[in-house]
Amino acid sequence: MRTLPPLALAAALAGTLLLTACDDDGAGADDVKNADRPATSACALGDMGVQIGAGAAPAAGDTGTVTVTLTNKGAQCTLKGFPGVDLMADDSTTSVSPDEGVKAQPLTLGKGGTTSFTITYLRGETGSPKSLPVRKASFTLPGATEDAHTLTWSYGEVARRDGGPGGAAQASVSGFESSGD
Repeated sequence: MRTLPPLALAAALAGTLLLTACDDDGAGADDVKNADRPATSACALGDMGVQIGAGAAPAAGDTGTVTVTLTNKGAQCTLKGFPGVDLMADDSTTSVSPDEGVKAQPLTLGKGGTTSFTITYLRGETGSPKSLPVRKASFTLPGATEDAHTLTWSYGEVARRDGGPGGAAQASVSGFESSGD
């Protein structure tokens, strides 16, 4: 049986490793360069353009909608969960629950990508203790740690769920919807 001298064995092993390193198994230089980069991060409100559109409820007992459209002006990011929405009256704040039976689907937005969500509410009777006199609404993005975006609420009072003072607003928020192409 023939054996290779130690130096020849080391050279053969080094050559084999060098050839193996050249193998393109899908891992390229970009993969190595990005290996320490975290997976797509949560979207930040500061990187979003915000547009508000409303289908205001014309009278007490009617349903209205407020649609918030977000355009990503930053790096690719992901929305995982529902937007956090609060309705604020002069003396109270109430959180808006997600639409019943809807599961939030993760949505990845590239730079320039858009998405929207909708706040649906039941208009209350003006001045009634069965209504919440909403003055402002605010929202946050899931996973974000920054301040909320606040908007003036000019869509009328919102009915309370239990019909009495102190009850939660009769409103819900949708999940994020894909927009565009």
